[in-house]
Amino acid sequence: MLAALDHVQLAAPPGSEDLLRTFYVDTLGMAEVPKPPVLAARGGCWFRAGEIHLHLGIEQDFRPARQAHPGLLVTGIETYAARLTAHGTPVAWDGDLPGHRRFYCEDPVGNRLEFLEPVR
Repeated sequence: MLAALDHVQLAAPPGSEDLLRTFYVDTLGMAEVPKPPVLAARGGCWFRAGEIHLHLGIEQDFRPARQAHPGLLVTGIETYAARLTAHGTPVAWDGDLPGHRRFYCEDPVGNRLEFLEPVR
């Protein structure tokens, strides 16, 4: 029986860890989680915010995910969009999901991220 989602993994190109740290920690406000030593040798980074766990793994022939993406629930979506914009990350609003406000952006290596908040 499935119990919960443990994490979502996205790919990243070799040598992009510093870019990823700046974006996921400084821009999104996540915390970096140390990888176990045997996995750290492979490169990449793990991040967490509350129960949200994102793993960025290194892929030699990396191509960013353009359609596949994590959908991240936020509170105060307008403020969160302004935070991203202030850090130089453009957001694209999308009104096509009934009952939600949402926007998309890309991380520094081009992976698509969705941010959404239910309309109350």
